Amino acid sequence: MTKASDLASSYELVVIGGGPAGLAAAALAARAGLSTVLFDENPGVGGQIYRAITSSPVKDRAVLGEDYWTGAELAVEAKASGALIVTGATVWSLDPTRLVGISIAGQARLIQADRVIVATGSLERPFPIPGWTLPGVMSAGGAQTALKAQGLVPSGRTVLAGGGPLLWLLAAQILRAGGKLDAILDTTPRVNWLRALAHLPDFVLSPYFSKGLKLLREVRAKVRVIRTDRVEAVGDDRLREVVFGTGDGERRMPADLLLLHQGVVPNVNLAIAAGVTHAWNERQLCFEPVLDGDFTSSVPGIAIAGDGAGIAGGTAAAERGRIAAIAAVRALKPAASAPDVQIIRQKLRREEMGRAFLDWLNRPADSFRQPTGDTIVCRCEEVTARQVRDTADMGCEGPNQMKAFLRCGMGPCQGRLCGLTVTELIAAQRGTTPVEVGYYRLRPPVKPITLAELASLPIAEAERKAVER
Repeated sequence: MTKASDLASSYELVVIGGGPAGLAAAALAARAGLSTVLFDENPGVGGQIYRAITSSPVKDRAVLGEDYWTGAELAVEAKASGALIVTGATVWSLDPTRLVGISIAGQARLIQADRVIVATGSLERPFPIPGWTLPGVMSAGGAQTALKAQGLVPSGRTVLAGGGPLLWLLAAQILRAGGKLDAILDTTPRVNWLRALAHLPDFVLSPYFSKGLKLLREVRAKVRVIRTDRVEAVGDDRLREVVFGTGDGERRMPADLLLLHQGVVPNVNLAIAAGVTHAWNERQLCFEPVLDGDFTSSVPGIAIAGDGAGIAGGTAAAERGRIAAIAAVRALKPAASAPDVQIIRQKLRREEMGRAFLDWLNRPADSFRQPTGDTIVCRCEEVTARQVRDTADMGCEGPNQMKAFLRCGMGPCQGRLCGLTVTELIAAQRGTTPVEVGYYRLRPPVKPITLAELASLPIAEAERKAVER
């Protein structure tokens, strides 16, 4: 295992994140001759989509699907490229000068980079329904991680609720692994079809169409699918039942496990902390970085690749990583050999075909993004929707001011689980837009680290003399 003390003080390229974009970027850059290091906080590479690709106990390839196992090729290529791949490394800081703060096994270091590619991927969109903090309620992504990394399959009465491709993929994977699902509560608004249909021709021609159709047929043949426009988790010390309904009707279903999912959004915390300009994506209902054709951000020398640049899926993420890496190679070693970027752009365009259809179709309903009453919004600080709305009514104009009133966004997750919800609640309550409201202002450390880790940072002689008396 690489120790913090083993690292050089600087690298030509630092890649943050070991998912498809990070692996592809690191492999290409290292082969082109750049001194390259990739940091990932997990025990192994792969990101969420290829989680535990080098160590998964699931040996039947059919369970997770062939798309999952393509990640093994990316991992092998990155390892063989000569890039230094450091797992178990938490990146807690990135500033506009490309100084990267990392921590490995309790020891911290600051690494200077000529170029940085942020490939931190996506995270699940908050799904704040009544009771979502009860034991027995978890995200679909969490259940998928348990399946990929530990081979664990849900037991007991299991219900999935929400929408989006990952929900259906997880359902299929659980069924293939021998699990049982009591029901899928589909929260996709029917009205979404009106906007999605305009993009149907591209979707039919895209790689998503045949795969998606096959997946839906596989799951619907074995599981009850119930359309609903409201969902509530009910229980005392843990989940006991799921309450759902449409219109005035209400039904109750006993349940031991409720898996929630309503899409994924870019993981923007590190990029925002680095000063990268972001804009609101109305189609995907999230903030995403403002980038050029090479995925270069507003901060010189910092690029954002993969789903962190906007949701497009694993294969597209890898192509984005390669494009960002080629730009880094061209900037630092113009004479170095690199693949034809136009060929990669063509592949990326094909992978992104049909994305607009999926985005509009799976756009979550307002009621599932903008909770009311005593529903918890900020899990870390236990702030409710009523508190956020009432504070907005008092004149609070944005999430940063909201911190002073309620501390929302100031817990261990630093707003990852509540940021979008708080922004949308303030916008809805004040009759404005998420663009006007904005997002949390983020500062390092963007991930929890101890004072001992900060104290372990090497001290240069000049720094020591500056404080000596």
